[in-house]
Amino acid sequence: MLFGIFLAVITVFVWGISFICTKTLMLSFSPLETLFFRYLVAYAGLWIIRPKFEKVEKKDILLYFLAGLSGIVVYQFSENIAVNFTSASNVSVIVSITPLFTAIIAQFFLKEKNINVWFIIGFVISIIGVALVSLNGSTSIKLNPKGDLIALAAAISWGFYSLCVSLINKKDYDLICSTRRIFFFALITLLPIVLFGWNVSKSGDTSGLAKCFYFTMDKAVNSSRFCDWKNIVCLCFLGLLASGLSFCTWNKACAIVGTVKVSKGLYLIPVVTIIVAAIVLHESLSVMGLCGAALTIVGLFISSKK
Repeated sequence: MLFGIFLAVITVFVWGISFICTKTLMLSFSPLETLFFRYLVAYAGLWIIRPKFEKVEKKDILLYFLAGLSGIVVYQFSENIAVNFTSASNVSVIVSITPLFTAIIAQFFLKEKNINVWFIIGFVISIIGVALVSLNGSTSIKLNPKGDLIALAAAISWGFYSLCVSLINKKDYDLICSTRRIFFFALITLLPIVLFGWNVSKSGDTSGLAKCFYFTMDKAVNSSRFCDWKNIVCLCFLGLLASGLSFCTWNKACAIVGTVKVSKGLYLIPVVTIIVAAIVLHESLSVMGLCGAALTIVGLFISSKK
């Protein structure tokens, strides 16, 4: 149990830092390009770590496809797109409610009894904490229906990814091979979107939603951005650590501790992000942000109470 909690904590810490790397890459890459190259690196990295081919039962192929679709394509791409239409604060608050959707979906499909009074109380306290962390001293928050609804779709999709992971963990598959398989189906699903983004780049349309799907194959542009050491470091961190290794440790933590219990740790991601951003990017950290971090942690403990 303690080992599973340790894996979850390490994973949450890495995912919290990953937002800073993503923010850096967005200066040179579109959301689609960032997502595709990140998981291409992750997929290649897992092959290097475990150069082993594992047979899968035909009935489980659909499960892996749905995991890649919900946990990577829909969740992370939606999250990246949402930031372009609404504030990062809104996205952070909305996406942080994924543990609730995970609990509801697990209770409905897996017949797990996860939701009780303490869960709801802890959830409300954590959401208030995350809101304070995200606002971080700001006194106003504006709603943007398009961006907020896309962020909500991301939160719901992670609940379905957690369901797929719970079902996969019941199988006797190798952890690294299993995670790599999820990435494979995610990349396959992304290919038609990449082709669409290529057509968008050729048309020269970089406004509105089109800029999120932008995918250029211009040699001069790619030569310039792939020679930038910051981009290389960020892609390696996101691909090898935040994706390849962290998805393995997260799935293992889900298998040891339980998917719903581990998912509560996602409340801490905005807390980690804003603290690291204050240290690395010198972004301001207010008293409101510190109080929010404390409330988030308190809510986590309360939601785990029986």
